[in-house]
Amino acid sequence: MTTSSSSSTSKLNISCYESLDNAELAERIRRVKAEMGPRLLILGHHYQRDEVIELADLRGDSYGLSEQAANNKDCEAIVFCGVHFMAETADMLANRPERLAERDGRRVPVVLPDLEAGCSLADMAETNQVERCWAELAEVIDIDDVTPITYVNSTAGVKAFCGRRGGIVCTSANARAALDWAFRQRGRVLFFPDQHLGRNTARAMGIPLEQMPLWNPKQPALGGIPTEAVRRAKVILWQGFCCVHQRFTPHDVAHFRAKYPDIKIIVHPECMMEVADMADAVGSTSFIIRAIEQSPPGTRWAVGTEQNLVHRLRREYPDQEIHLLSDKPSICKTMSMIDLPRLCWSVETLAAGAPANVIEVEPETARWALEALKRMLEVR
Repeated sequence: MTTSSSSSTSKLNISCYESLDNAELAERIRRVKAEMGPRLLILGHHYQRDEVIELADLRGDSYGLSEQAANNKDCEAIVFCGVHFMAETADMLANRPERLAERDGRRVPVVLPDLEAGCSLADMAETNQVERCWAELAEVIDIDDVTPITYVNSTAGVKAFCGRRGGIVCTSANARAALDWAFRQRGRVLFFPDQHLGRNTARAMGIPLEQMPLWNPKQPALGGIPTEAVRRAKVILWQGFCCVHQRFTPHDVAHFRAKYPDIKIIVHPECMMEVADMADAVGSTSFIIRAIEQSPPGTRWAVGTEQNLVHRLRREYPDQEIHLLSDKPSICKTMSMIDLPRLCWSVETLAAGAPANVIEVEPETARWALEALKRMLEVR
């Protein structure tokens, strides 16, 4: 369970900030940054809008940002320009028992500038749904032979579920390592919430599709999977997906191949299997950035990931030709809910000693979620 604190007048306060132009908002944010210095860390996820990224102290992917902030000894407050599950992870890492002991029990508040900035993928696997799945599987197979793996794009409650049951968290960068680890522990895996990451990773390990049934949490029994298919399964996938990455289609890949025969297609593993199969390279956000950084001038790319990042890469590497792998918008709408008015409001209330939208994970949930996160650190 996660608790959050917010001012009852937040909507009124935000409306006041929304009347200001970006230049004034940016200047006010810089003023707070100068006043608080290293005590304040503003984290900007790669998919965030440019004007927010420009004011971030650190930019990166969800787990990497949380880990860097948590390991910063000068940090006394974190503003996470991302989505809800990211702020949860930052809170759990920054305020884990050993760090609290170092600070004599003082918590580092983690602020999410807009509490409505959630993640549709994380919301596709609720804790009660996963617990029901686990109980139903136990009626058909030996549940002690199943390791649960949750993608980091999940709630603290789901991470805690994995921690309690000997499971693990994974990122898109270390999903293969997490699966390898899981199969060294037991014979089967329950992988959630992103079906495409699970399928693409397990298939690359040689696990056939017929041993990867798809669990639909909305079905009344066994996720809609026949009993025999459950018994044959090596990896039980959850019917979840990223709304951004599922937009890329085989048609998009074929279109760019036809238009630019020399193009390189690089996509995130949250893309559907058919797209991943047609790509030249598949990898995490950091993998995509690194591949473009290391490519020679004149390289032509079509990139299957969130468009704010793709457009930023295009500006940062003008000697390469970089396209979004779609002619349709591919924006993370919930990430974009965080803008300069909300960021400015967040840092100013923080500087005034009255932080709003503070994300705090309930201690018992945090304890077990950290167990699953620690296992992830051991295998990456």
